[in-house]
Amino acid sequence: MNIQIIEKNGKPEWAVIPFKEYEKIQAALEDAEDIKDIDENLKAIQEGKEITVPAEVTFAILDGTNPIRAWREYKQIKMSELSKKVGISSAYLSQIENGKRNPTIDKLKVIAKELSIDIEMLI
Repeated sequence: MNIQIIEKNGKPEWAVIPFKEYEKIQAALEDAEDIKDIDENLKAIQEGKEITVPAEVTFAILDGTNPIRAWREYKQIKMSELSKKVGISSAYLSQIENGKRNPTIDKLKVIAKELSIDIEMLI
């Protein structure tokens, strides 16, 4: 690498490098920042400070599936099983999952608890 050192008062003040070398250094710094961010996010996930959503659930919701149904199916819980634990009929749960009825906040809390997720995942 061809480096030009510019001195001031007998001490190195500036280093001039070819632009291609500058670009390599810049890219390496950006990669290092990305790696640091990834490590911090992974640590937060491991410590339970970050919530993750499985891809299957995300894609189902994006495709229009009700979040309750997406989570229930992901966790392989039958509709009858969840409705029994929540204290509602299977028909009522079906209506909720199909968008025909809206559950109360209290029912949403119970559903979220039974699915072992935060209520925000259902809203």
